[in-house]
Amino acid sequence: MSGLELIGATARLDGRTVLDGVSLSVEPGHLVAVVGPNGAGKSSAIRALAGLLPLSKGEARLGGGNVSGLSHRARAQRVAYLPQERRIAWNLPAIEVAALGAPFLTGPDARARALAALEEVEAGELADRGVSEMSGGERARVLLARALATGARSLLVDEPIAGLDPDAQLLVLERLRTRARDGQAVLLSLHDLALAARFADRVIVLDGGRVVADAAPLVALSRLVMSDVFGLNAAWIDGPDGPLLAAGRRQSGE
Repeated sequence: MSGLELIGATARLDGRTVLDGVSLSVEPGHLVAVVGPNGAGKSSAIRALAGLLPLSKGEARLGGGNVSGLSHRARAQRVAYLPQERRIAWNLPAIEVAALGAPFLTGPDARARALAALEEVEAGELADRGVSEMSGGERARVLLARALATGARSLLVDEPIAGLDPDAQLLVLERLRTRARDGQAVLLSLHDLALAARFADRVIVLDGGRVVADAAPLVALSRLVMSDVFGLNAAWIDGPDGPLLAAGRRQSGE
Protein backbone atom coordinates (compact mmCIF):
# COMPACT_ATOMS: atom_id res chain seq x y z
CA MET A 1 0.00 0.00 0.00
CA SER A 2 1.70 3.23 -1.12
CA GLY A 3 -1.13 5.68 -0.45
CA LEU A 4 -2.99 6.41 2.79
CA GLU A 5 -3.91 3.88 5.45
CA LEU A 6 -5.35 3.70 8.94
CA ILE A 7 -5.08 0.32 10.64
CA GLY A 8 -7.23 -0.22 13.74
CA ALA A 9 -6.85 3.46 14.64
CA THR A 10 -8.17 4.54 18.04
CA ALA A 11 -7.82 8.06 19.40
CA ARG A 12 -9.23 10.19 22.19
CA LEU A 13 -9.70 13.94 22.29
CA ASP A 14 -10.75 15.90 25.37
CA GLY A 15 -11.65 12.66 27.13
CA ARG A 16 -13.85 11.44 24.28
CA THR A 17 -13.13 8.58 21.87
CA VAL A 18 -13.12 10.13 18.40
CA LEU A 19 -11.77 7.12 16.50
CA ASP A 20 -12.65 3.60 17.58
CA GLY A 21 -10.71 0.93 15.69
CA VAL A 22 -10.94 2.68 12.32
CA SER A 23 -9.35 0.94 9.34
CA LEU A 24 -9.42 2.57 5.91
CA SER A 25 -7.19 2.95 2.90
CA VAL A 26 -6.83 5.09 -0.22
CA GLU A 27 -4.70 3.86 -3.09
CA PRO A 28 -2.93 6.16 -5.57
CA GLY A 29 -5.23 7.06 -8.43
CA HIS A 30 -8.36 7.05 -6.28
CA LEU A 31 -10.54 9.70 -4.69
CA VAL A 32 -12.30 8.52 -1.53
CA ALA A 33 -14.90 10.57 0.34
CA VAL A 34 -15.44 10.13 4.06
CA VAL A 35 -18.92 11.16 5.22
CA GLY A 36 -20.96 11.03 8.39
CA PRO A 37 -22.94 13.22 10.79
CA ASN A 38 -21.27 15.92 12.87
CA GLY A 39 -18.92 14.36 15.39
CA ALA A 40 -18.63 11.10 13.45
CA GLY A 41 -14.82 11.24 13.30
CA LYS A 42 -14.24 12.54 9.77
CA SER A 43 -11.79 15.31 10.68
CA SER A 44 -10.16 13.09 13.28
CA ALA A 45 -9.40 10.41 10.69
CA ILE A 46 -7.89 12.98 8.35
CA ARG A 47 -5.83 14.58 11.13
CA ALA A 48 -4.58 11.17 12.26
CA LEU A 49 -3.33 10.46 8.75
CA ALA A 50 -1.62 13.85 8.68
CA GLY A 51 0.17 12.97 11.92
CA LEU A 52 -1.68 15.68 13.86
CA LEU A 53 -3.77 13.42 16.10
CA PRO A 54 -1.85 10.85 18.18
CA LEU A 55 -3.28 7.34 18.24
CA SER A 56 -3.63 5.30 21.41
CA LYS A 57 -3.94 2.14 19.31
CA GLY A 58 -3.32 1.23 15.71
CA GLU A 59 -1.29 2.88 12.97
CA ALA A 60 -1.49 5.70 10.45
CA ARG A 61 0.61 5.03 7.35
CA LEU A 62 1.69 7.24 4.46
CA GLY A 63 3.31 5.68 1.44
CA GLY A 64 3.90 2.50 3.40
CA GLY A 65 5.63 4.22 6.31
CA ASN A 66 4.25 4.81 9.82
CA VAL A 67 3.45 8.52 10.19
CA SER A 68 4.97 8.64 13.67
CA GLY A 69 8.33 7.49 12.31
CA LEU A 70 8.57 9.98 9.43
CA SER A 71 10.60 13.17 9.55
CA HIS A 72 8.78 16.44 8.88
CA ARG A 73 10.39 16.59 5.44
CA ALA A 74 9.41 13.02 4.56
CA ARG A 75 5.85 13.64 5.73
CA ALA A 76 5.58 16.82 3.66
CA GLN A 77 6.79 14.96 0.58
CA ARG A 78 4.19 12.24 1.04
CA VAL A 79 1.05 14.16 1.97
CA ALA A 80 -0.53 17.62 1.74
CA TYR A 81 -3.18 18.56 4.30
CA LEU A 82 -5.91 21.15 3.87
CA PRO A 83 -7.81 21.78 7.14
CA GLN A 84 -11.31 23.17 7.49
CA GLU A 85 -9.98 26.37 9.04
CA ARG A 86 -9.50 29.10 6.42
CA ARG A 87 -8.07 31.89 8.53
CA ILE A 88 -4.78 33.40 7.38
CA ALA A 89 -2.99 35.57 9.93
CA TRP A 90 -1.39 38.04 7.52
CA ASN A 91 -2.67 39.80 4.43
CA LEU A 92 -0.17 38.13 2.11
CA PRO A 93 -0.60 38.10 -1.68
CA ALA A 94 -2.21 34.89 -2.89
CA ILE A 95 0.92 33.80 -4.72
CA GLU A 96 2.95 33.98 -1.50
CA VAL A 97 0.34 31.92 0.33
CA ALA A 98 0.33 29.30 -2.43
CA ALA A 99 4.14 29.25 -2.46
CA LEU A 100 4.09 28.15 1.19
CA GLY A 101 2.96 24.81 -0.18
CA ALA A 102 6.31 24.34 -1.92
CA PRO A 103 8.77 24.63 0.99
CA PHE A 104 11.53 22.74 -0.83
CA LEU A 105 11.59 25.23 -3.70
CA THR A 106 12.89 28.79 -3.62
CA GLY A 107 12.74 31.96 -5.69
CA PRO A 108 11.40 31.68 -9.25
CA ASP A 109 10.82 27.93 -8.93
CA ALA A 110 8.53 28.36 -5.92
CA ARG A 111 6.71 31.23 -7.61
CA ALA A 112 6.19 29.22 -10.81
CA ARG A 113 4.83 26.25 -8.85
CA ALA A 114 2.50 28.55 -6.88
CA LEU A 115 1.21 30.32 -9.98
CA ALA A 116 0.55 27.01 -11.72
CA ALA A 117 -1.46 25.83 -8.71
CA LEU A 118 -3.47 29.06 -8.61
CA GLU A 119 -4.26 28.75 -12.30
CA GLU A 120 -5.30 25.15 -11.77
CA VAL A 121 -8.08 26.33 -9.45
CA GLU A 122 -8.92 29.30 -11.71
CA ALA A 123 -7.42 31.82 -9.30
CA GLY A 124 -4.46 33.03 -11.33
CA GLU A 125 -5.92 36.53 -11.50
CA LEU A 126 -5.79 36.67 -7.69
CA ALA A 127 -2.03 36.12 -7.54
CA ASP A 128 -1.11 39.63 -6.38
CA ARG A 129 -4.20 40.34 -4.28
CA GLY A 130 -4.03 40.16 -0.48
CA VAL A 131 -5.96 37.22 0.96
CA SER A 132 -7.68 39.44 3.54
CA GLU A 133 -9.28 41.35 0.67
CA MET A 134 -10.86 38.23 -0.82
CA SER A 135 -14.22 36.58 -0.46
CA GLY A 136 -14.42 33.32 1.46
CA GLY A 137 -14.70 31.37 -1.78
CA GLU A 138 -11.65 33.04 -3.28
CA ARG A 139 -9.62 32.41 -0.15
CA ALA A 140 -10.69 28.75 -0.18
CA ARG A 141 -9.33 28.36 -3.70
CA VAL A 142 -6.03 29.98 -2.72
CA LEU A 143 -5.65 27.58 0.21
CA LEU A 144 -6.43 24.64 -2.05
CA ALA A 145 -3.74 25.92 -4.41
CA ARG A 146 -1.29 25.91 -1.49
CA ALA A 147 -2.05 22.21 -0.92
CA LEU A 148 -1.77 21.39 -4.62
CA ALA A 149 1.56 23.21 -4.88
CA THR A 150 3.23 20.73 -2.55
CA GLY A 151 3.58 18.07 -5.20
CA ALA A 152 2.93 15.50 -2.46
CA ARG A 153 1.90 11.98 -3.41
CA SER A 154 -1.33 12.15 -1.39
CA LEU A 155 -3.91 14.79 -0.48
CA LEU A 156 -5.93 15.04 2.74
CA VAL A 157 -8.71 17.59 2.34
CA ASP A 158 -11.15 18.40 5.14
CA GLU A 159 -14.48 19.90 4.03
CA PRO A 160 -13.00 21.79 1.05
CA ILE A 161 -16.37 22.93 -0.33
CA ALA A 162 -18.05 24.13 2.88
CA GLY A 163 -19.59 27.55 2.36
CA LEU A 164 -18.79 27.72 -1.36
CA ASP A 165 -21.31 28.49 -4.07
CA PRO A 166 -22.33 25.58 -6.34
CA ASP A 167 -19.99 26.50 -9.19
CA ALA A 168 -16.99 26.73 -6.86
CA GLN A 169 -17.93 23.42 -5.22
CA LEU A 170 -17.90 21.68 -8.58
CA LEU A 171 -14.62 23.35 -9.55
CA VAL A 172 -12.88 22.15 -6.39
CA LEU A 173 -14.16 18.59 -6.70
CA GLU A 174 -13.32 18.42 -10.40
CA ARG A 175 -9.73 19.49 -9.66
CA LEU A 176 -9.39 16.90 -6.91
CA ARG A 177 -10.88 14.27 -9.21
CA THR A 178 -8.28 15.17 -11.84
CA ARG A 179 -5.47 14.92 -9.29
CA ALA A 180 -6.62 11.43 -8.41
CA ARG A 181 -6.76 10.40 -12.05
CA ASP A 182 -3.20 11.68 -12.42
CA GLY A 183 -2.07 9.26 -9.73
CA GLN A 184 -2.43 10.93 -6.34
CA ALA A 185 -4.32 9.35 -3.46
CA VAL A 186 -7.05 11.78 -2.36
CA LEU A 187 -9.11 11.53 0.82
CA LEU A 188 -11.65 14.26 1.52
CA SER A 189 -14.47 14.76 3.97
CA LEU A 190 -17.84 15.98 2.73
CA HIS A 191 -21.28 16.73 4.09
CA ASP A 192 -22.93 16.77 0.65
CA LEU A 193 -23.81 13.12 0.05
CA ALA A 194 -24.90 13.66 -3.56
CA LEU A 195 -21.55 15.20 -4.47
CA ALA A 196 -19.74 12.41 -2.63
CA ALA A 197 -21.68 9.89 -4.70
CA ARG A 198 -20.95 11.78 -7.90
CA PHE A 199 -17.20 12.30 -7.54
CA ALA A 200 -15.82 9.56 -5.28
CA ASP A 201 -14.55 6.15 -6.29
CA ARG A 202 -15.50 4.94 -2.82
CA VAL A 203 -17.40 6.36 0.11
CA ILE A 204 -16.51 5.61 3.73
CA VAL A 205 -19.31 6.27 6.23
CA LEU A 206 -18.28 7.01 9.80
CA ASP A 207 -20.60 7.13 12.79
CA GLY A 208 -19.52 7.45 16.39
CA GLY A 209 -15.87 7.08 15.44
CA ARG A 210 -16.43 3.76 13.66
CA VAL A 211 -16.61 2.70 10.02
CA VAL A 212 -20.14 1.54 9.23
CA ALA A 213 -19.77 1.31 5.44
CA ASP A 214 -16.89 1.33 2.93
CA ALA A 215 -17.87 0.61 -0.65
CA ALA A 216 -18.82 2.09 -4.01
CA PRO A 217 -20.86 5.25 -3.38
CA LEU A 218 -24.39 3.95 -3.90
CA VAL A 219 -23.62 0.77 -2.00
CA ALA A 220 -22.11 2.60 0.97
CA LEU A 221 -24.97 5.11 0.94
CA SER A 222 -27.72 2.50 0.89
CA ARG A 223 -31.26 3.18 2.07
CA LEU A 224 -30.48 1.40 5.37
CA VAL A 225 -27.32 3.45 6.02
CA MET A 226 -29.09 6.67 5.09
CA SER A 227 -31.80 5.82 7.61
CA ASP A 228 -29.64 4.50 10.45
CA VAL A 229 -26.76 6.99 10.24
CA PHE A 230 -28.31 10.16 8.81
CA GLY A 231 -31.95 9.78 9.88
CA LEU A 232 -33.18 10.14 6.30
CA ASN A 233 -35.75 8.43 4.16
CA ALA A 234 -33.76 8.51 0.95
CA ALA A 235 -33.56 7.18 -2.57
CA TRP A 236 -31.10 7.70 -5.42
CA ILE A 237 -32.30 8.70 -8.86
CA ASP A 238 -30.39 9.08 -12.12
CA GLY A 239 -29.49 12.66 -13.00
CA PRO A 240 -27.89 14.12 -16.15
CA ASP A 241 -24.48 14.40 -14.47
CA GLY A 242 -24.66 11.60 -11.93
CA PRO A 243 -26.82 10.31 -9.08
CA LEU A 244 -29.22 12.68 -7.34
CA LEU A 245 -30.45 12.26 -3.78
CA ALA A 246 -34.15 12.46 -3.00
CA ALA A 247 -34.48 12.56 0.78
CA GLY A 248 -36.67 13.60 3.65
CA ARG A 249 -36.29 13.42 7.41
CA ARG A 250 -37.29 10.14 8.96
CA GLN A 251 -40.32 10.65 11.13
CA SER A 252 -40.31 9.70 14.79
CA GLY A 253 -41.25 6.04 15.23
CA GLU A 254 -40.26 5.00 11.69
